[in-house]
Amino acid sequence: MTERPPEAPARRTLDPELETALTFRWADLDGVTPDLPGCGGRLRADPEDFVVRELPLYLPSGEGSHAYARVEKVGCTTRDLQRALVAAGVPVARIGVAGLKDKVARTEQWLSVPRSHEVAAWAALEALAGVRVLETSRHGNKLGIGHLRGNAFRVRVRGAVPEGADRARAVAARLSEVGIPNYLGPQRFGRLGRNAVDGWRLVRGERVPGDVRLQRFFVSALQSQVFNLLLAERVRDGLYRALVAGDWARKHDTGGTFEVVDAEAESPRALTLQVSATLPLHGKKVRLSGGEAGAREERLLAALALRWTDLVRRHGDRRSSRLANVRVDVEAAGDDLWLAFELPKGSYATTLLRELMKVDVDAPLDDASSSGP
Repeated sequence: MTERPPEAPARRTLDPELETALTFRWADLDGVTPDLPGCGGRLRADPEDFVVRELPLYLPSGEGSHAYARVEKVGCTTRDLQRALVAAGVPVARIGVAGLKDKVARTEQWLSVPRSHEVAAWAALEALAGVRVLETSRHGNKLGIGHLRGNAFRVRVRGAVPEGADRARAVAARLSEVGIPNYLGPQRFGRLGRNAVDGWRLVRGERVPGDVRLQRFFVSALQSQVFNLLLAERVRDGLYRALVAGDWARKHDTGGTFEVVDAEAESPRALTLQVSATLPLHGKKVRLSGGEAGAREERLLAALALRWTDLVRRHGDRRSSRLANVRVDVEAAGDDLWLAFELPKGSYATTLLRELMKVDVDAPLDDASSSGP
């Protein structure tokens, strides 16, 4: 008789402090310009207030087996576009996107499908309310997650304080000197900010509803929460602009990464934003760091009742703790402001906007960002 595999343990009640630590809240993630007042105001009163244009890593060549379309959408998610393409007969695994875009915004992005489906696919998108196909082309490969340089944003802040433009410019000037903290934003953590809680339950062997893709996303959220807490701790401890022994630092001009052996010798380059510490998204290929950096990681993991080996379901990666060379253009429009800026892939506009505004920048987000490392 074939033995049945043991069932995963049932869900148990978490310690309230642990559950709180695993739940995403901006209030737990320290900003780096607390001494500068924000411009105030509110976001996303209308989808037209939040305009996002994808910056492609490459443009389609015009020839090949995959059809590409540049699509504008308002009031729907990238997942809605994918569902429409599936309904038009495109296998879900053959649909290519570089990233996922929010619902409460006007966004522009590229998608790809096999050339044999292009007529039905683009007709299905054009039939969706709020969607326009702006341009079509062809290319030799499917568009893949991460095949983008970043995103360009134009954001309206309604009801800013009277001196809001000057305040926003002052904060932007400070951030150009110290860098923007590269926190992972609320899209990673679900509507209630609790995806990392489910990720914790999964890696501890508990049952969590959801298909394989969703469970990968939960574990990715757990990686992300650990990263965020490590970064917030460094901000609180005065190490945001410094390096410690065992860090892996990244050069902002070339992207080259090196291990920090002599932190005192290397920290001046971090102070002038030439390099930044990377922090781990622990996984199969990313173990604990060495030296003081590793000791800090181990203490946090222990406080979360985790070991780095609990996260080997994911490959892992290292993510820069700061964003550098981000220019913010500020334009006054009556009582409102328009903010324009570009961010590299994998970064979140809200981590910049909360520094500029000093208000709650969370908004209902129906879309999820890519599942990460």
